[in-house]
Amino acid sequence: MTYVAANQDPFKAIADPNRRRMLDLMFEESRTVGSLAEALGISQPAASQHMQVLRLAGLVDERVEGRRTFYSVRAVELRTVADWIAKYEAFWTEKLDTLETHLARMKN
Repeated sequence: MTYVAANQDPFKAIADPNRRRMLDLMFEESRTVGSLAEALGISQPAASQHMQVLRLAGLVDERVEGRRTFYSVRAVELRTVADWIAKYEAFWTEKLDTLETHLARMKN
């Protein structure tokens, strides 16, 4: 398990496929660690460790109801990742548009 320091950017946190799946599940609805563990087919201690990484990266919110803690995605914190990906998306869109224009000219 990769250690992620508090207030660290989310890139290391989302590098793990289990944590990305946890975020997907929490995006649908708030979840407990137990329900996440069950959905992923992993142990509750493993799910708790993954949750700690997500919490330290600021990617989840907690809501306590009695003895249970529910977690949900703090999507705004993923803006850093989205912004980084957007520049590459723009790059590939431009390249594909250029290719399309080139192929259209070759066809005529």
